[in-house]
Amino acid sequence: MATEEAQIMELMPFLISFRLAFTVTLILAAASFPLAWLLAVKKFALKPVLEMLVTLPMVLPPTVIGFYMLAALSPRLAFGGALEKIFHTQFVFSFAGIALGGCIHSLPFMVQPLKNGLQSLDRAQAEMSRVLGKSELETFLKITLPQMKPYIMTGLLMTFVHTIGAFGVVLMVGGNIPGVTKVASIALYEKVETMDFSGANLYAAILVGISLIAVVAAQRFGAKRGEVK
Repeated sequence: MATEEAQIMELMPFLISFRLAFTVTLILAAASFPLAWLLAVKKFALKPVLEMLVTLPMVLPPTVIGFYMLAALSPRLAFGGALEKIFHTQFVFSFAGIALGGCIHSLPFMVQPLKNGLQSLDRAQAEMSRVLGKSELETFLKITLPQMKPYIMTGLLMTFVHTIGAFGVVLMVGGNIPGVTKVASIALYEKVETMDFSGANLYAAILVGISLIAVVAAQRFGAKRGEVK
């Protein structure tokens, strides 16, 4: 019985990592499309500023993002307190907090492929569809979405695998709470700290395997993008 419990505890960080990755990917899949459309299609004065803000999480150290998020989400501050009242949940040292941190940290990995896809669309086909009397929804489902599919899949894959490997943001915002915020990357770090190198090697090998699968899949969709063009 004790052995089974120990095995469950060993698997728990991966279960939390997958839950986090799925949550972040789903949220960003819905939220990033309007943002990508703004950056790809629209012209406005603050567009360079918005592009910089979207790209910033790629170059900032994750611990910096996590530190400022930890400060902002503190219930002792107006912003953090307001969030807790609105959503009726605690964001600091909780799964909700690391999910929010993951969304900010992985935002460019979803927005950039969608932006590239929108910029590469054959707009003549969409215009022809409208001329033939097709509705906007029908045009989107039958013309735009098939052209966007490789870019959407690339964004989903890269966002998922980037979130799986999140460390600094998760540690700063969520801490290291077993069964709540202790993800696989933090568990790996803990294994190294306790000199459990065989356990660390197993965790690292699994994370490498997940990353390789995602990269190969993204490359395949990249090849399809070339075929679509």
